[in-house]
Amino acid sequence: MREWWRDAVIYQVYPRSFQDSNGDGIGDLAGITARLPHIAALGVDAIWLSPFFTSPDKDMGYDVSDYTDVNPLFGTLADFDAMVARAHELGLRVIIDQVISHTSDQHPWFKESRQNRSNAKADWYVWADPLPDGSPPNNWLSVFGGSAWMFEARRRQYYLHNFLTEQPDLNFRNPEVVDTLLGTMDFWLARGVDGFRLDTVNYYTHDDQLRNNPPGQWAEFPVNPYEAQEHVYDKSRPENLAILRRIRALTDRYDDRMLVGEVGAEGARQVELMAEYTSGADLLHMAYSFTMLDRNRSAAHFRLNIEGFFAKAPKGWPCWSFSNHDVQRHASRWTPEGGDVDAVARQAIALLCSFPGAVGIYQGEELGQTETDIEFHELRDLGYIDFWPDHRGRDGCRTPMVWEADAAHGSFTTGTPWLPVKPPQQARAVDSQNDQPDSVLGTYRAVLGIRRDDARLHGRDFRFLDLPEPLLALERGKGPEVLSCVFNLGDQPVTLRVASDATLTGPHVARLEAGRLELPAYGFAYLNAAGRISLG
Repeated sequence: MREWWRDAVIYQVYPRSFQDSNGDGIGDLAGITARLPHIAALGVDAIWLSPFFTSPDKDMGYDVSDYTDVNPLFGTLADFDAMVARAHELGLRVIIDQVISHTSDQHPWFKESRQNRSNAKADWYVWADPLPDGSPPNNWLSVFGGSAWMFEARRRQYYLHNFLTEQPDLNFRNPEVVDTLLGTMDFWLARGVDGFRLDTVNYYTHDDQLRNNPPGQWAEFPVNPYEAQEHVYDKSRPENLAILRRIRALTDRYDDRMLVGEVGAEGARQVELMAEYTSGADLLHMAYSFTMLDRNRSAAHFRLNIEGFFAKAPKGWPCWSFSNHDVQRHASRWTPEGGDVDAVARQAIALLCSFPGAVGIYQGEELGQTETDIEFHELRDLGYIDFWPDHRGRDGCRTPMVWEADAAHGSFTTGTPWLPVKPPQQARAVDSQNDQPDSVLGTYRAVLGIRRDDARLHGRDFRFLDLPEPLLALERGKGPEVLSCVFNLGDQPVTLRVASDATLTGPHVARLEAGRLELPAYGFAYLNAAGRISLG
């Protein structure tokens, strides 16, 4: 029997922005439970829950202070259990984030570790002596700016933090640390979760000699200095594989569970690591890709990454996404100024669902949701505040889900939402699209239906056709009855010649007549027995 996760559509829920059930302006687990029917009606297979653990929220939950309890903002363990039970009733699997490369500086482990060099947790984090002149141990930089090292006067040492100073890195060279983390993961497996999304999975280990990173290749110095280095020694180390094997062994003790790792790397290294981390029955089940979360929307870019992955990992497996909680929403990122947002959004789901592998969608994208314009005084995500306004932070993609166009705050909350709901976003509410088959929401439901029901869109059989930009076409399945998926990624109409017996199947934005396929701007079509496709 084929594993459920291989062709899964995974819906990411950002808990604080999905549904507030108690009027405090922050989404919660009970709110998620109440809205699960909306997710199930889309036709997805699983939900991925961003962190809901106990946290001081310096990085919106990605700074965990207790791995086995729920942040009171979101509810209780009983609320979590009720949510999992309801999701399973609706046929939805539940995947939860695991943020184990680092903890919060408020975690009891770190509070003890920082006291001195002789306590029981002294070696649980990455500590290093200053250089003779008092400067940090090396040139490693934080993703959020500045040195990746913070001095602790009580130990006369620096600790490593790849992200905020409040997110000290755990020492995965200490077996006791790994054993304890596995125990916290086992806690959630025993509660019935169906898998884990492993945050920053290639950051677990570092070079034991603490060697300096070399400079990267850049023509103009980047906004964020982190991007000026080649990250050879501070992440993506070969020792990571041993950690992944331990996590996989734990997961395999349970039936039908899954691991997907977030692999963040630069350039071609991204696909190489995805392949390396999934090429074996003792590693990740699949890797979550960053390669399609940027502004590059060319046919060559999509083809290069998909073909590149499967060439490097014939036994590995990918998970592709266009949006998540860390990047500008693709409906805004990919629509030119004055362009048709709905057309881009409708095409995006058809494009994503044509790719071999699992796919992830981010809450609100099924509405064609756009990036919210967050003003400086409204910022809640402070990680990138030093780079304002060139980098406007991540709040714009994290604003609340909108359910009712005419209700206050889109019916997300009866209180004051933690981030504002603004008119351009509220106009895309669920109720304004629910009964409109041609809406973005209606298109998502239709495309996800064909993705689920058409076996040709399952498995790893695919072949890209040679067409010029901005056209992208790939065949799915094998034999004479392939499904041809054709996309006009440009803003001008295009006509193609196809087999005279070709027929349209499923949702489409195209016209087919007498072997001529007319694709408007951002048009798309799924074709039965399309045969050879060429410019008309």
